Amino acid sequence: MTSAIADPARTPTRRRRSKLALRNTLLGWSFILPNFLGFGIITLVPVVTLFYIALTNFNIFGKGNFIGVGNFTKLVADPLFQRSLLNTFYYSVMHVPLTIVVSLGLALLLNTKIRGVAFFRTAAFFPYITSIVAIALVWNLLFSPDAGPINEVLRFLGIANPPGWLTSQDWAMPAVVIISTWRDMGFYMILFLAGLQAVPRELYEAARVDGANVVQRFFNVTLPGLRPTMFLVTVLLTIASFKVFDLIIVLSPGGNAAPNAATVVLSQFIYQKGFVEAKFGYASSGAVVLFFLCITATIIQFLINKRRSV
Repeated sequence: MTSAIADPARTPTRRRRSKLALRNTLLGWSFILPNFLGFGIITLVPVVTLFYIALTNFNIFGKGNFIGVGNFTKLVADPLFQRSLLNTFYYSVMHVPLTIVVSLGLALLLNTKIRGVAFFRTAAFFPYITSIVAIALVWNLLFSPDAGPINEVLRFLGIANPPGWLTSQDWAMPAVVIISTWRDMGFYMILFLAGLQAVPRELYEAARVDGANVVQRFFNVTLPGLRPTMFLVTVLLTIASFKVFDLIIVLSPGGNAAPNAATVVLSQFIYQKGFVEAKFGYASSGAVVLFFLCITATIIQFLINKRRSV
């Protein structure tokens, strides 16, 4: 019969390990806790409050009454909300792929060893850090229907009736997409450049030895190597497209002055109902819809990326 006898020599060692583990845990929490508290106070509490306010008729005059899903029922029948939702999807469907194509093309071009590449990278990134007001002012002049340089060039090329751009119901949103793509391409170009430089050079050399041309190397080496970067860019671009506000609000007031609400989007609808009409409960319900749109789009992209990675 074997009796379990504690080894006196091991007891101090176990105690030292327990103290070390406790010390490391406390040290880790000391780094995490300030950030977690900041996140809880600045982000988590307002988000939880938003969900509650969305279920009330809260306004600027006092405490709102709980009305359940009344705000969401009203949203479904609101023509302005329907138009803003449609415009948000329209903008996102145009802006996301166009920005990916342009920024990836710039990254491929500026990933080569050409003279002045640092200058061109800086020039491409510069619009992203330029003032939104300055961008809106310049592009409003460029897109001027009567005297804008863009329409002057189109008339020179033989187009008698060029688009009205930001003053036209049909061309206002495409004009916003063009401006937004020009502004954002530099930031996503930097991400693609980082991804391109992480692709092993040996893969390109092996592809050349196997006789692959430029197009084949792009689709069989570059794109697979950029999969993590492409996933990140797609997620960031999709969320940013759903939440677009600043550029549209300075280019066109949307619901109030744009031709037939051609550029009003969800963020602008929320701003209009909350800060202009003081319908905070109703505006919060629109924000909840926008929140779930972003979450759903992110989850779908995670699932697609996971399936491709298998």
